[in-house]
Amino acid sequence: MNWTSPDADFAAEIAVAAGKLLQEVRASRDWDAKELGKAGDAAANDLLCHAITSARPDDGLLSEERKCDGTRLLKSRTWIIDPVDGTREYGERRDDWAVHVALCIDGRPELGAVALPDAGLVLRSDAPPALAPLNDPPRMVVSRTRPAAEAVAVAEAIGAELVPMGSAGAKAMAVVRGIADIYLHSGGQHEWDSAAPVAVAFAAGLHCARLDGTPLVYNCDDTYVHDLLICRRELVEAVTDALASLPSPRP
Repeated sequence: MNWTSPDADFAAEIAVAAGKLLQEVRASRDWDAKELGKAGDAAANDLLCHAITSARPDDGLLSEERKCDGTRLLKSRTWIIDPVDGTREYGERRDDWAVHVALCIDGRPELGAVALPDAGLVLRSDAPPALAPLNDPPRMVVSRTRPAAEAVAVAEAIGAELVPMGSAGAKAMAVVRGIADIYLHSGGQHEWDSAAPVAVAFAAGLHCARLDGTPLVYNCDDTYVHDLLICRRELVEAVTDALASLPSPRP
């Protein structure tokens, strides 16, 4: 394909293309779940990396599925991608997986696109949806397999309903879409798990930060992100007060 669009369109176009390819791979045969996850990751990574290195050769690139050679650290502009966010969910043929494409400039997630292929959606930082009214009671998305103790404790403290869900991108976009109001993650992730979702969530007017309120910074040498909070601004004080009351401080 000839990728000649401006950055925001480019991010959305390649995220959608990768999502379609992933659906084609999934439908191509009767895969074992782990085999499907590996095949999908490889195919989507090849498409995204080829598109970015061809269309934006002067930019840096960080992908979960590509060995980092360190050159991105010298770049002001770096693309951060997750070819399949929620490989387990994709392999199990669930619908709560996503494709992430973000452009970070000087450490900030300036634009991003999150494709939710099985929902037929791509959420973009340049065209975020209007926020829906708050849910009553508030709803908090958590891991469907290992909900964090901090998230459960905060939900109990503020009377929030827990909504189990798969990938980080699906959870973050649930807040953007009004399905939930809070995404609190304390179990650690990598930059590719949150760069594109944070770009979209910021653009939608949501609070996005570390649990202690410090900014999220991207294109770091160490890609590990200890925790994050994506939340409706109306609930930030209640959530942070509940976090402050927990017995164990966050790192």
